[in-house]
Amino acid sequence: MPGMDTDTSITVTRTIDAGAAEIFDVLSLPANHVDIDGSGFVRSVDHGDRITATGQVFTMNMSGEHMGGDYQTDNHVTGYDEGRLLAWQTTPAGTEPKGWQWVWQLQPYGPDSTEVRLTYDWSHVTDQELLKKVSFPLVKEDQLEESLNNLAAAVGSAS
Repeated sequence: MPGMDTDTSITVTRTIDAGAAEIFDVLSLPANHVDIDGSGFVRSVDHGDRITATGQVFTMNMSGEHMGGDYQTDNHVTGYDEGRLLAWQTTPAGTEPKGWQWVWQLQPYGPDSTEVRLTYDWSHVTDQELLKKVSFPLVKEDQLEESLNNLAAAVGSAS
């Protein structure tokens, strides 16, 4: 099923053969994001404990030509509902969020099947200079699909 694209967001969905709690367990630990990332930008976790609430911040070591090489991001947790929802706004380390975010939504279909929806949303970016400088989406739909594939593999190997 193709993802849903709007002018300001991309959503991809996949059903994974694992329980929502197990998938959430993988997603809520920032150190796992290196393995899940389909964009190729995430290198390692700089610091970040398991996500347990909104308001938390975790910092990732990143690398990408769009930022001229290595950089860090602060990720401000904006959505948290255990076993169902994780969302964070990503921003260059040391700056306030500029309005783009990642949203993971889990819909259980029984004990061993969960629909996972990943949305990359930049609809709240209002800084016109930033919009000129950064060509959203930085991460394309096939890279988001790859993140879902990586998540499925990570959950499979975790069980």
